Amino acid sequence: MPENAVLLGDTVELMSTLPPRTVDLVFADPPYNLQLGGELKRPDESVVDAVDDHWDQFADFATYDRFTRDWLAAARRLLKDDGTLWVIGSYHNIHRVGAILQDLGFWVLNEVVWRKTNPMPNFRGKRFTNAHETMLWCSKSKDQKRYTFNYEAMKALNDDLQMRSDWLIPLCTGGERLKDDDGRKAHATQKPEALLHRVLLASSRPGDLVLDPFFGSGTTGAVAKKLGRKFIGIEREEAYVRLAEQRIAKVVPLGPEDLEVSKGKRAEPRIPFGWVVERGLLQPGQLLFDPSRRHVAKVRADGSLVAREATGSIHQIGAHVQGAPACNGWAFWHFEVEGRLVPIDLLRQKIRAELH
Repeated sequence: MPENAVLLGDTVELMSTLPPRTVDLVFADPPYNLQLGGELKRPDESVVDAVDDHWDQFADFATYDRFTRDWLAAARRLLKDDGTLWVIGSYHNIHRVGAILQDLGFWVLNEVVWRKTNPMPNFRGKRFTNAHETMLWCSKSKDQKRYTFNYEAMKALNDDLQMRSDWLIPLCTGGERLKDDDGRKAHATQKPEALLHRVLLASSRPGDLVLDPFFGSGTTGAVAKKLGRKFIGIEREEAYVRLAEQRIAKVVPLGPEDLEVSKGKRAEPRIPFGWVVERGLLQPGQLLFDPSRRHVAKVRADGSLVAREATGSIHQIGAHVQGAPACNGWAFWHFEVEGRLVPIDLLRQKIRAELH
């Protein structure tokens, strides 16, 4: 199985040579089949640099659909049973792609809208400005229970707010845009690294293998290398392969510590309250209080609490004194330090830090 390599050739043929269930994530930016008719001109009569490359041209919808079904089936064979697929497209193709991937058994987890901060205007003034593209994030099947989603990392990336499915990211411009020897765009549809950064950070882990079957200028490989992921790129245009390899060779990977991402409490090791007692962080007989000092409980040697003639865990006694059905004892109970109340959860975090 090749790793961190760009393969030159037909994507379906090359995918068929790779072993099944070996890829953690597929990110696909296939031809959009734009169906452009004639030149597009600005009001000053200058010609817009549109996507008119031969690789984006298909005889008809039936031909495009066969092509789509073939590469999606090949990608599904390569995905691990807990892997996921991302595919990006425009209104020209994404609805056809979506229907076909559902027919093949993929299950759509999210439709993500990439809103461009700097879209190309509609120069003719006869339609709305096309200011977005659509990404479909899919599991292999409806019954797939496990897949990678770094929810806390996405929340941290979004200023501690839950990440939404509309992403405001600018088009690839300026120094990031690769140019040929004549100063023209080296690839017509180069995607911004910020977009791939979010995709890979959300749905993969360091060391995972990412496949991009339409590698183009190598954005997926460049971001994968930077974020400590392995990659395989497949590209049929030799010029793009050279471009991508040169680009990726300049990327400096982040260090292991820099690749750490925020994790939810469910991912942290469970710490029983008894560990706090046996390590001497709290003593048997010590009193615990709620934040308002209305309720009090006494710590016992086995890590249980006693209050109002009842004994039980920190959660059970917290619920008991409040007359509530449930309680998070780590947040409810506090201990006194120099006249100030401190949550016992700080002691749990201290033990977790020691374990790490």
